[in-house]
Amino acid sequence: MALTKTQRRTRIKQRVRKNVTGTAECPRLSVFRSNKEIYAQLIDDQSGRTLLAASSREKGIKAEGAKSEVSFKVGELVAEKAVAAGITTVAFDRNGYLYHGRVKQLADGARKGGLKF
Repeated sequence: MALTKTQRRTRIKQRVRKNVTGTAECPRLSVFRSNKEIYAQLIDDQSGRTLLAASSREKGIKAEGAKSEVSFKVGELVAEKAVAAGITTVAFDRNGYLYHGRVKQLADGARKGGLKF
């Protein structure tokens, strides 16, 4: 029986999460992509806390442009918040999505903003 798109993503997500964990010094940058929006969180898996978050729903981000351009801005925003909090290195968690399109744009924006992964 063929897997649905959601089941396939969940299987990939579980496979990636076996190896990618976040600490307070090097948190996990988790990406969630919906049809309209994109969200990014820095997560400390040892304490189970979200350190900071950014999304395309924040003021000033969703002005105009294609979804990939908005994703790049969200990446820059999460990097700006992380650098302000003293975080420079992260472990990137693509959350089962292909490293392509909006997910790649978010990662490029985060790198441009000063994050290393």
